[in-house]
Amino acid sequence: MSVLSAISIRIIVGAMTALAVVLSASAAVRPFPPGFHTEKIQTDGASIYVRVGGQGPAVVMLHGFGDTGDMWAPLAAALAKDHTIIVPDLRGMGLSSYPDTGYDKKTQAHDIARVMDALNVQKADLVTHDIGNMVGYALAAQFPGRITRWVIIDAPLPGIGPWDEILKSPLLWHFNFRGPDVDRLVKGRERIYLDRFWNELSADPKAIDEATRRHYAKIYARPGAMHAAFNQFAAFSQDATDNKAFAGKGKLTIPILALGAEKSFGAQQAEIMREVGTNVEAGIIANSGHWVMEEQPDATVKAVREFLEKK
Repeated sequence: MSVLSAISIRIIVGAMTALAVVLSASAAVRPFPPGFHTEKIQTDGASIYVRVGGQGPAVVMLHGFGDTGDMWAPLAAALAKDHTIIVPDLRGMGLSSYPDTGYDKKTQAHDIARVMDALNVQKADLVTHDIGNMVGYALAAQFPGRITRWVIIDAPLPGIGPWDEILKSPLLWHFNFRGPDVDRLVKGRERIYLDRFWNELSADPKAIDEATRRHYAKIYARPGAMHAAFNQFAAFSQDATDNKAFAGKGKLTIPILALGAEKSFGAQQAEIMREVGTNVEAGIIANSGHWVMEEQPDATVKAVREFLEKK
């Protein structure tokens, strides 16, 4: 073998090794730890897909749009040693069912309460993101004795605080993207639609890697999935009415950590939560846009864990 051939082979092998490392690092949608199981739990009008594992005091984790409960795998891995982790997909999202109705967050909060009942969990800490925040507030407001501590991450609450001003942001055009033709417009183009949010709402679009994008785009391309997702946003007007009624009955007294992404809601997250809570701690996930578990998973896990361990 010539010296040139040997050098060429070494270059090719080195390139392949480097590529393998890059591809491995980009596989950001991690599996849940060994010992976790999944099950379907029937609620009033929906079948909720749930991941359960670990041991100890319960923690319920709620995702939002553009993700599923899969987003929480790194946090579940960090907490499962001393917590029972409960990670549902919300009604109409992920691998849960896609019913025609029930997308107001008041109803979805009952879904989560039913999940807790089915798992014999009376009380739990709560960790939420995006639309999960809205379900989380409806859960804590309706079942105040069942939520012991709450980490809420980077999204507003309909009808609360500066909601009317937030609605004017051009980045949130999708809140009102609905009508008779939206399903046909997006069908077969789910990846294009979702890329818009991953790109525009992140601090660095490269942080949401190709493996992650393919994973979630495939799920949102399931029959009925995007229609159900649009219904989540269509319910915001009802959610605003419900949230104002909840707030009118008094503020939450549980400890709340309001985490805003530095390049997204930032310090405003805590300002919003002080409208509905008396014991609110502020936190910032630095160098992150909205997608904190994809962009800054280690920092997010650290902040959540430290707060939950303050008990």
